[in-house]
Amino acid sequence: MSTLDTDVLIVGAGPTGLALGIDLARRGVDALVVERADGLFPGSRGKGLQPRTMEVFDDLGVVDAFLAAGGPYPVGMVWKDGERVGEHRMFDEPDGSEDSPYLGPWMVPQWRTQEILLARLEELGGKVAFGREVTGLAQDADGVTARLADGAALRARYLVAADGGRSAVRRALGIAMAGESVDPAPMLVADVRISGLDRDHLHVFPPSPAGSDYLVIWPLAGTEDFQLTAQFPPDTAPDLSLAGIRRVAAARTHLAAEDVTEVRWASDFRPRAALADRFRAGRVFLAGDAAHVHSPAGGQGLNTSVQDAYNLGWKLGAVLRDGAPEALLDSYEAERRPNARRMLELSTAVHRGKARRGKATRQLGLGYRESPLTAETRTAPDGTLRAGDRAPDATVAGVRLFDAFRGPHWTLLALGTEAPGDADALPGVRVVRGPAQEPYGTGLFLVRPDGYVGWAGDTAEGLAGRLTRFGIG
Repeated sequence: MSTLDTDVLIVGAGPTGLALGIDLARRGVDALVVERADGLFPGSRGKGLQPRTMEVFDDLGVVDAFLAAGGPYPVGMVWKDGERVGEHRMFDEPDGSEDSPYLGPWMVPQWRTQEILLARLEELGGKVAFGREVTGLAQDADGVTARLADGAALRARYLVAADGGRSAVRRALGIAMAGESVDPAPMLVADVRISGLDRDHLHVFPPSPAGSDYLVIWPLAGTEDFQLTAQFPPDTAPDLSLAGIRRVAAARTHLAAEDVTEVRWASDFRPRAALADRFRAGRVFLAGDAAHVHSPAGGQGLNTSVQDAYNLGWKLGAVLRDGAPEALLDSYEAERRPNARRMLELSTAVHRGKARRGKATRQLGLGYRESPLTAETRTAPDGTLRAGDRAPDATVAGVRLFDAFRGPHWTLLALGTEAPGDADALPGVRVVRGPAQEPYGTGLFLVRPDGYVGWAGDTAEGLAGRLTRFGIG
């Protein structure tokens, strides 16, 4: 085998690639992120962070930076003919049943999300090589060789394609991506500076009786910018220039054209939902938009993408550092592809007005009950937490569980049940003991590094074999 440049080559320095780089760095896995652009993505596009993603960021050590950088979504103010005519709430209020410290969506512009993640990656010793475009690849039994646009090549044990919806890696692999148009109407999204609007509301300008499409202007928390989103008739090409955006704002709002003082970034797109046929081909994995593209409605895409990385990171670490069998990596597609499919269905339904932005969009209920990694051996009653579910926060014998889970280790919860005598000696496992605890109930619960219950039992029978499967013991 030719000399390795890195254990894992991550193609793309978006939120997916950066989150994966962080997770691998804290596990001591040598990884390199390459990005064809000369710098980070400059726009606000994926601005909504759901509670489950905030839990992930808590574990990755960046949640305080996100809390400082953003804010909750403001109440919408509906305008008509220059008058305020009502309020619109973009998201349903949490009903108090979700056991998480992060209950509602949090707004942070995507460019700021990537700055925070890059800073954390560099803090952990990781790096991004900008201006390096992957144009092709070849793989063999021992690794992957990526060809770069400048003629160079990089060699890695595994490669992760996080290079977006037009993924060059996915195309090189010949993996198809089946999907549908969500809406024939093109969309404009732009980061702008505007005078004449308050920053306490998002501003909604519904379609006019004359037939103009809607326009929404969002104050971006932590910045002086607004995000302007506008829909256009089918077969229209939105004008992304300052003059073009001024015309749209003046035609659909009470603002004067000159109230739009600056365009800092602009893009257009046509909402589409598509899912890659496979998320893995040999030693190459697809993650984020390279694996699934979506309507932005409901704020699901970036969040699902970060959670792809979070799922894959601990598995690569287990195989590369802990001696877990390579077959563990098969579970990535088995777990993430069904979740991506459900995300696409939900985003499309929200876009078409068939579903609300509510409990499902917060992503706290996603799990892996049907995963080949999941084993439930208890005789627990229906309605209780099961193996495969997200492990919720609670306080057990004075220990906050999210504090116990934080880090790249496994956690064994012994609730109203004795833990095995050798549990405290297991490498990479933290043991928390206490009485039965809702919503867990009674039993032993092996919590994965990504915060899901992988195994649950009334006794320790079967636990040792489960740990061996993950390279523990």
